[in-house]
Amino acid sequence: MAGQTVPMAPPPPTAAAPSAARDAVLVHGVMPAGATPVQELDFNKLPRPITAQALLDGTTNMGIQASAQARAVDIINKMRAWRDPDTGEPTTVFLGYTSNLISSGLRGTLRWLVEHKHVACVVTTAGGVEEDLIKCLGHTYMGSFATPGRDMRAQGLNRIGNMVVPNDNYCKFEDWVVPILDAMLAEQEASKAAGAHVDVWGDAVDGELVWTPSKVIHRLGKEIDNPASVYYWAYKNRIPVFCPALTDGSLGDMLYFHSFKASPQRLVIDIVEDIRRINTIAVRAKRTGMVILGGGIVKHHIANANLMRNGAEYAVYINTAQEFDASDAGARPDEAVSWGKIKQDAEAVKVYVEATACFPLIVACSFAKDG
Repeated sequence: MAGQTVPMAPPPPTAAAPSAARDAVLVHGVMPAGATPVQELDFNKLPRPITAQALLDGTTNMGIQASAQARAVDIINKMRAWRDPDTGEPTTVFLGYTSNLISSGLRGTLRWLVEHKHVACVVTTAGGVEEDLIKCLGHTYMGSFATPGRDMRAQGLNRIGNMVVPNDNYCKFEDWVVPILDAMLAEQEASKAAGAHVDVWGDAVDGELVWTPSKVIHRLGKEIDNPASVYYWAYKNRIPVFCPALTDGSLGDMLYFHSFKASPQRLVIDIVEDIRRINTIAVRAKRTGMVILGGGIVKHHIANANLMRNGAEYAVYINTAQEFDASDAGARPDEAVSWGKIKQDAEAVKVYVEATACFPLIVACSFAKDG
Protein backbone atom coordinates (compact mmCIF):
# COMPACT_ATOMS: atom_id res chain seq x y z
CA MET A 1 0.00 0.00 0.00
CA ALA A 2 1.28 3.48 -0.83
CA GLY A 3 3.06 5.26 2.05
CA GLN A 4 3.83 2.06 3.95
CA THR A 5 7.21 0.37 4.43
CA VAL A 6 7.39 -3.24 3.44
CA PRO A 7 9.43 -5.16 6.08
CA MET A 8 12.46 -6.98 4.81
CA ALA A 9 12.49 -10.69 5.10
CA PRO A 10 14.87 -12.09 7.76
CA PRO A 11 18.00 -13.74 6.46
CA PRO A 12 17.69 -17.44 5.96
CA PRO A 13 18.80 -19.54 8.91
CA THR A 14 22.27 -21.00 8.72
CA ALA A 15 23.66 -24.11 10.28
CA ALA A 16 26.29 -22.25 12.37
CA ALA A 17 27.70 -18.78 13.11
CA PRO A 18 30.51 -17.67 10.77
CA SER A 19 33.69 -19.37 11.86
CA ALA A 20 35.72 -16.16 11.69
CA ALA A 21 33.34 -14.46 14.13
CA ARG A 22 33.39 -17.43 16.48
CA ASP A 23 37.18 -17.55 16.41
CA ALA A 24 37.39 -13.81 17.14
CA VAL A 25 34.94 -13.83 20.04
CA LEU A 26 35.47 -17.23 21.61
CA VAL A 27 39.23 -17.13 22.01
CA HIS A 28 40.35 -19.64 24.60
CA GLY A 29 42.26 -18.05 27.48
CA VAL A 30 44.87 -19.68 29.69
CA MET A 31 45.44 -18.05 33.08
CA PRO A 32 48.87 -18.36 34.69
CA ALA A 33 49.13 -20.94 37.44
CA GLY A 34 48.21 -19.48 40.83
CA ALA A 35 46.32 -16.48 39.43
CA THR A 36 44.17 -14.76 42.08
CA PRO A 37 40.46 -14.31 41.40
CA VAL A 38 38.89 -10.88 41.93
CA GLN A 39 37.47 -10.78 45.44
CA GLU A 40 34.11 -9.17 46.16
CA LEU A 41 33.63 -7.32 49.42
CA ASP A 42 30.82 -9.16 51.20
CA PHE A 43 29.51 -7.32 54.26
CA ASN A 44 27.65 -10.50 55.24
CA LYS A 45 31.00 -12.10 55.97
CA LEU A 46 32.73 -9.24 57.79
CA PRO A 47 32.98 -9.58 61.58
CA ARG A 48 31.03 -7.13 63.72
CA PRO A 49 32.03 -4.58 64.69
CA ILE A 50 33.83 -4.07 61.38
CA THR A 51 37.52 -3.26 61.98
CA ALA A 52 39.86 -1.34 59.71
CA GLN A 53 41.92 -4.49 59.15
CA ALA A 54 38.86 -6.56 58.21
CA LEU A 55 37.78 -3.91 55.74
CA LEU A 56 41.24 -3.74 54.19
CA ASP A 57 41.47 -7.53 53.98
CA GLY A 58 38.13 -7.58 52.20
CA THR A 59 39.40 -5.17 49.53
CA THR A 60 42.86 -6.63 48.94
CA ASN A 61 41.82 -8.41 45.73
CA MET A 62 38.95 -6.10 44.82
CA GLY A 63 40.93 -4.62 41.95
CA ILE A 64 41.42 -1.03 40.75
CA GLN A 65 42.81 1.26 43.48
CA ALA A 66 41.53 -0.81 46.40
CA SER A 67 44.19 -3.38 45.60
CA ALA A 68 46.86 -0.69 45.26
CA GLN A 69 45.89 0.61 48.69
CA ALA A 70 46.23 -2.86 50.19
CA ARG A 71 49.60 -3.22 48.47
CA ALA A 72 50.71 0.05 50.10
CA VAL A 73 49.86 -1.38 53.52
CA ASP A 74 51.80 -4.56 52.74
CA ILE A 75 54.89 -2.56 51.70
CA ILE A 76 54.76 -0.27 54.74
CA ASN A 77 54.48 -3.27 57.05
CA LYS A 78 57.51 -4.84 55.38
CA MET A 79 59.57 -1.67 55.77
CA ARG A 80 58.53 -1.47 59.42
CA ALA A 81 59.37 -5.10 60.14
CA TRP A 82 62.84 -5.14 58.58
CA ARG A 83 65.91 -5.02 60.82
CA ASP A 84 69.55 -5.10 59.83
CA PRO A 85 70.84 -8.58 60.78
CA ASP A 86 74.11 -7.18 62.17
CA THR A 87 73.06 -4.00 63.95
CA GLY A 88 69.31 -4.34 64.40
CA GLU A 89 68.88 -0.94 62.74
CA PRO A 90 65.37 -0.44 61.29
CA THR A 91 64.40 0.93 57.91
CA THR A 92 64.93 4.68 57.67
CA VAL A 93 61.50 6.03 56.72
CA PHE A 94 61.20 9.29 54.79
CA LEU A 95 57.76 10.92 55.08
CA GLY A 96 56.68 13.59 52.62
CA TYR A 97 53.44 15.55 52.32
CA THR A 98 52.11 18.71 50.74
CA SER A 99 50.61 21.70 52.55
CA ASN A 100 46.95 20.99 51.72
CA LEU A 101 47.14 17.86 53.86
CA ILE A 102 48.26 19.89 56.89
CA SER A 103 45.38 22.30 56.23
CA SER A 104 43.02 19.32 56.26
CA GLY A 105 42.19 17.09 59.20
CA LEU A 106 44.86 14.65 58.02
CA ARG A 107 47.25 16.83 60.00
CA GLY A 108 46.32 14.82 63.08
CA THR A 109 47.44 11.58 61.42
CA LEU A 110 50.71 13.13 60.29
CA ARG A 111 51.28 14.52 63.78
CA TRP A 112 50.68 11.06 65.27
CA LEU A 113 53.34 9.52 63.03
CA VAL A 114 55.91 12.08 64.17
CA GLU A 115 54.78 11.99 67.80
CA HIS A 116 55.33 8.23 67.98
CA LYS A 117 58.62 8.29 66.04
CA HIS A 118 57.41 6.21 63.11
CA VAL A 119 59.49 8.25 60.66
CA ALA A 120 63.15 9.27 60.56
CA CYS A 121 62.67 12.58 58.79
CA VAL A 122 60.02 14.69 57.10
CA VAL A 123 59.99 16.71 53.87
CA THR A 124 57.24 19.25 53.27
CA THR A 125 56.50 22.61 51.68
CA ALA A 126 56.47 26.07 53.29
CA GLY A 127 52.70 25.80 53.57
CA GLY A 128 53.12 22.42 55.19
CA VAL A 129 55.07 24.16 57.96
CA GLU A 130 53.21 27.41 58.46
CA GLU A 131 49.67 25.97 58.25
CA ASP A 132 50.49 23.64 61.12
CA LEU A 133 51.70 26.56 63.26
CA ILE A 134 48.81 28.78 62.18
CA LYS A 135 46.32 26.10 63.26
CA CYS A 136 47.73 26.50 66.77
CA LEU A 137 46.74 30.19 66.61
CA GLY A 138 43.33 29.98 64.92
CA HIS A 139 40.89 27.57 63.29
CA THR A 140 40.66 26.46 59.68
CA TYR A 141 37.02 26.02 58.69
CA MET A 142 34.99 23.89 56.31
CA GLY A 143 33.81 25.68 53.17
CA SER A 144 32.96 24.83 49.58
CA PHE A 145 34.90 24.31 46.38
CA ALA A 146 32.28 26.49 44.68
CA THR A 147 32.48 29.65 46.80
CA PRO A 148 33.42 32.57 44.50
CA GLY A 149 36.90 33.91 45.17
CA ARG A 150 35.79 37.52 44.67
CA ASP A 151 33.29 37.27 47.52
CA MET A 152 35.82 35.61 49.81
CA ARG A 153 38.48 38.22 49.11
CA ALA A 154 36.05 40.97 50.06
CA GLN A 155 35.45 39.20 53.39
CA GLY A 156 39.13 38.60 54.16
CA LEU A 157 38.82 34.84 53.71
CA ASN A 158 41.23 32.49 51.94
CA ARG A 159 40.08 29.24 50.32
CA ILE A 160 42.09 26.01 50.27
CA GLY A 161 39.88 23.71 48.21
CA ASN A 162 36.77 23.32 50.35
CA MET A 163 38.46 24.72 53.46
CA VAL A 164 38.60 28.35 54.60
CA VAL A 165 41.33 30.20 56.50
CA PRO A 166 40.46 33.69 57.81
CA ASN A 167 43.18 36.15 56.85
CA ASP A 168 43.30 37.19 60.50
CA ASN A 169 45.07 33.87 61.14
CA TYR A 170 48.01 35.07 59.05
CA CYS A 171 48.05 38.34 60.98
CA LYS A 172 48.24 36.31 64.19
CA PHE A 173 51.04 34.30 62.63
CA GLU A 174 53.00 37.47 61.84
CA ASP A 175 52.59 38.71 65.42
CA TRP A 176 53.84 35.36 66.70
CA VAL A 177 56.72 34.67 64.32
CA VAL A 178 58.39 38.09 63.93
CA PRO A 179 59.74 38.23 67.51
CA ILE A 180 61.16 34.74 66.97
CA LEU A 181 62.88 35.90 63.78
CA ASP A 182 64.27 38.86 65.72
CA ALA A 183 65.71 36.51 68.32
CA MET A 184 67.16 34.22 65.66
CA LEU A 185 68.86 37.18 63.99
CA ALA A 186 70.30 38.31 67.33
CA GLU A 187 71.66 34.80 67.95
CA GLN A 188 73.17 34.71 64.48
CA GLU A 189 75.00 38.01 65.04
CA ALA A 190 76.11 37.08 68.57
CA SER A 191 77.68 33.88 67.28
CA LYS A 192 79.79 35.89 64.83
CA ALA A 193 81.26 37.87 67.69
CA ALA A 194 81.75 34.83 69.93
CA GLY A 195 83.06 32.49 67.27
CA ALA A 196 80.97 29.71 68.79
CA HIS A 197 77.35 28.85 69.56
CA VAL A 198 75.00 26.21 70.89
CA ASP A 199 73.02 24.82 67.97
CA VAL A 200 69.31 24.01 67.95
CA TRP A 201 70.06 20.40 68.89
CA GLY A 202 71.76 21.58 72.09
CA ASP A 203 75.33 20.87 70.97
CA ALA A 204 78.24 23.28 71.47
CA VAL A 205 79.66 24.21 68.05
CA ASP A 206 82.76 26.17 67.08
CA GLY A 207 82.07 28.90 64.54
CA GLU A 208 79.09 31.11 63.84
CA LEU A 209 75.48 30.01 63.76
CA VAL A 210 74.16 29.23 60.29
CA TRP A 211 70.40 28.84 60.10
CA THR A 212 68.96 26.26 57.71
CA PRO A 213 65.31 25.48 56.91
CA SER A 214 65.41 22.42 59.18
CA LYS A 215 66.91 24.48 62.04
CA VAL A 216 64.28 27.19 61.57
CA ILE A 217 61.48 24.59 61.69
CA HIS A 218 63.04 22.96 64.75
CA ARG A 219 63.09 26.34 66.49
CA LEU A 220 59.50 27.14 65.51
CA GLY A 221 58.39 23.73 66.81
CA LYS A 222 60.04 24.53 70.14
CA GLU A 223 58.47 28.00 70.31
CA ILE A 224 54.93 26.92 69.43
CA ASP A 225 54.97 24.58 72.47
CA ASN A 226 51.67 22.98 71.48
CA PRO A 227 51.16 19.19 71.33
CA ALA A 228 48.65 19.61 68.49
CA SER A 229 51.55 20.68 66.26
CA VAL A 230 53.48 18.28 64.03
CA TYR A 231 56.61 20.38 64.50
CA TYR A 232 56.33 20.50 68.26
CA TRP A 233 56.71 16.72 68.20
CA ALA A 234 59.47 16.90 65.59
CA TYR A 235 61.29 19.21 68.02
CA LYS A 236 60.62 16.95 71.01
CA ASN A 237 61.72 13.81 69.17
CA ARG A 238 64.63 15.42 67.30
CA ILE A 239 63.18 14.46 63.93
CA PRO A 240 64.52 16.78 61.21
CA VAL A 241 62.00 18.46 58.91
CA PHE A 242 63.34 19.57 55.54
CA CYS A 243 61.75 22.29 53.45
CA PRO A 244 63.88 23.34 50.47
CA ALA A 245 61.24 25.91 49.43
CA LEU A 246 60.86 27.54 52.85
CA THR A 247 60.24 30.98 51.33
CA ASP A 248 57.33 29.82 49.14
CA GLY A 249 54.50 30.77 51.49
CA SER A 250 53.56 32.94 54.44
CA LEU A 251 56.91 32.18 56.05
CA GLY A 252 58.53 33.68 52.97
CA ASP A 253 56.30 36.75 53.35
CA MET A 254 57.44 37.15 56.96
CA LEU A 255 61.10 36.74 55.99
CA TYR A 256 60.60 39.31 53.23
CA PHE A 257 59.12 41.88 55.59
CA HIS A 258 61.75 41.06 58.21
CA SER A 259 64.52 41.84 55.72
CA PHE A 260 63.38 45.50 55.63
CA LYS A 261 63.79 46.07 59.35
CA ALA A 262 66.14 48.84 60.51
CA SER A 263 69.02 46.54 61.42
CA PRO A 264 71.70 46.41 58.70
CA GLN A 265 72.05 42.66 59.32
CA ARG A 266 69.70 40.13 57.76
CA LEU A 267 68.73 36.66 58.79
CA VAL A 268 70.60 34.21 56.55
CA ILE A 269 69.18 30.75 55.82
CA ASP A 270 71.47 28.25 54.11
CA ILE A 271 69.87 25.48 52.05
CA VAL A 272 73.20 23.80 51.20
CA GLU A 273 73.76 22.54 54.74
CA ASP A 274 70.33 20.94 54.66
CA ILE A 275 70.89 19.16 51.36
CA ARG A 276 74.07 17.70 52.85
CA ARG A 277 72.09 16.58 55.88
CA ILE A 278 69.19 14.84 54.14
CA ASN A 279 71.54 13.18 51.65
CA THR A 280 73.71 11.98 54.52
CA ILE A 281 70.69 10.44 56.24
CA ALA A 282 70.03 8.47 53.06
CA VAL A 283 73.65 7.47 52.46
CA ARG A 284 74.17 6.19 56.00
CA ALA A 285 70.88 4.26 56.17
CA LYS A 286 71.03 0.46 56.03
CA ARG A 287 67.70 0.41 54.20
CA THR A 288 65.25 3.17 53.27
CA GLY A 289 61.54 3.52 52.64
CA MET A 290 59.62 6.43 51.16
CA VAL A 291 56.03 7.31 52.03
CA ILE A 292 55.09 10.32 49.92
CA LEU A 293 51.68 12.01 49.89
CA GLY A 294 51.35 14.37 46.95
CA GLY A 295 53.91 15.47 44.40
CA GLY A 296 56.09 18.38 43.41
CA ILE A 297 59.20 19.31 45.35
CA VAL A 298 58.25 17.07 48.29
CA LYS A 299 58.20 13.93 46.15
CA HIS A 300 61.37 14.70 44.27
CA HIS A 301 63.42 15.91 47.25
CA ILE A 302 62.98 12.56 49.00
CA ALA A 303 63.57 10.55 45.85
CA ASN A 304 66.69 12.52 44.97
CA ALA A 305 68.16 12.01 48.44
CA ASN A 306 67.73 8.28 47.89
CA LEU A 307 69.58 8.54 44.58
CA MET A 308 72.70 9.13 46.70
CA ARG A 309 72.46 5.51 47.89
CA ASN A 310 71.40 4.11 44.50
CA GLY A 311 67.74 3.93 45.46
CA ALA A 312 65.26 3.14 48.19
CA GLU A 313 64.19 -0.42 48.99
CA TYR A 314 60.54 0.54 49.55
CA ALA A 315 58.35 3.26 48.06
CA VAL A 316 54.70 4.19 48.51
CA TYR A 317 53.36 7.07 46.42
CA ILE A 318 49.88 8.43 47.08
CA ASN A 319 48.59 11.11 44.72
CA THR A 320 46.13 11.70 41.90
CA ALA A 321 48.57 13.09 39.32
CA GLN A 322 48.83 11.38 35.94
CA GLU A 323 52.04 10.47 34.14
CA PHE A 324 50.97 11.64 30.69
CA ASP A 325 52.44 15.15 31.05
CA ALA A 326 55.80 13.66 32.11
CA SER A 327 55.65 15.51 35.44
CA ASP A 328 57.51 14.10 38.41
CA ALA A 329 54.28 14.29 40.40
CA GLY A 330 52.54 11.94 38.00
CA ALA A 331 55.46 9.58 37.50
CA ARG A 332 55.03 6.00 38.65
CA PRO A 333 57.73 4.34 40.79
CA ASP A 334 59.24 2.61 37.76
CA GLU A 335 60.32 5.97 36.36
CA ALA A 336 62.30 6.59 39.56
CA VAL A 337 63.94 3.18 39.04
CA SER A 338 65.34 4.50 35.76
CA TRP A 339 67.00 7.35 37.65
CA GLY A 340 68.40 5.17 40.43
CA LYS A 341 66.08 6.72 43.04
CA ILE A 342 64.29 3.43 43.71
CA LYS A 343 66.18 0.13 43.57
CA GLN A 344 65.45 -2.25 40.71
CA ASP A 345 64.25 -4.97 43.10
CA ALA A 346 62.39 -2.57 45.42
CA GLU A 347 58.83 -3.08 46.58
CA ALA A 348 56.90 -0.07 45.33
CA VAL A 349 53.38 1.05 44.51
CA LYS A 350 51.51 4.17 43.50
CA VAL A 351 48.01 4.64 44.88
CA TYR A 352 45.91 6.91 42.67
CA VAL A 353 43.70 8.19 45.50
CA GLU A 354 43.52 11.60 47.18
CA ALA A 355 45.42 11.10 50.43
CA THR A 356 42.76 12.19 52.95
CA ALA A 357 40.48 9.49 51.54
CA CYS A 358 42.88 6.58 51.98
CA PHE A 359 45.82 7.37 54.24
CA PRO A 360 43.93 7.03 57.57
CA LEU A 361 43.01 3.45 56.65
CA ILE A 362 46.56 2.75 55.48
CA VAL A 363 47.98 4.03 58.76
CA ALA A 364 45.39 2.11 60.79
CA CYS A 365 46.50 -1.13 59.17
CA SER A 366 50.24 -0.45 59.27
CA PHE A 367 51.89 2.08 61.59
CA ALA A 368 49.00 2.02 64.09
CA LYS A 369 48.03 -1.64 63.96
CA ASP A 370 50.04 -2.48 67.10
CA GLY A 371 48.44 0.24 69.16
